[in-house]
Amino acid sequence: MKEDKIDPTLTEEVAPPVENPGLSLNDITACVSIIDIVTKRGAFEGSELADVGAVRNRLAAFTDAAKVAQTPPTDEATDQGNTDAE
Repeated sequence: MKEDKIDPTLTEEVAPPVENPGLSLNDITACVSIIDIVTKRGAFEGSELADVGAVRNRLAAFTDAAKVAQTPPTDEATDQGNTDAE
């Protein structure tokens, strides 16, 4: 009986599980800052500026909306006019 040999070059490699690297609002804000800096330094050609600006504006709008959504609402309506003394 012939013994089956496994060719080590044909073995399947199993990649380790990829951890969720996460992306924070600070990362997106940093991208907006990077775009602003490299634009000032002339890293983009004129024909590219419209696309770069569109992406930058979407990122900035996203971070602005996310910051507003994370801000806890103030409860001024219940505090105003409440002069009942106990």
